Amino acid sequence: MTIPSDLRYSKEHEWVRVEGKQATVGITAFAQEQLGDVVYVELPEPGSDVEFMESFGVVESVKTASDLFSPLSGTVVEINDRLEDEPELVNQSPYDDGWMIVVEMSDPGEILQLMDGDGYEAFLKTLEE
Repeated sequence: MTIPSDLRYSKEHEWVRVEGKQATVGITAFAQEQLGDVVYVELPEPGSDVEFMESFGVVESVKTASDLFSPLSGTVVEINDRLEDEPELVNQSPYDDGWMIVVEMSDPGEILQLMDGDGYEAFLKTLEE
């Protein structure tokens, strides 16, 4: 499993790609593998506020439904509308086409509370034990 080194990661298996004051958020390859085939993604409306480590939506798979947790606080400026008709993008391309929301960060310092790629890889190894 590839863990992109240019992203930050939460223990809830969300990833963040920071570009200036905005951050793109999705779920990791590990998370989508655990979920199985994604059949539905519920995302907030643009303009909604999200809070650090609070639920911002739901992803449903053939196995289960799981809350999505925001790795950053801020305002949702964009959602991935493609997921409405193509939820399988989360499985096929979790780090690219399967992104979920873009957040205008209200506290960029929160990014320091997230793991880098090496930290996330080490965290995943603790889950195997």
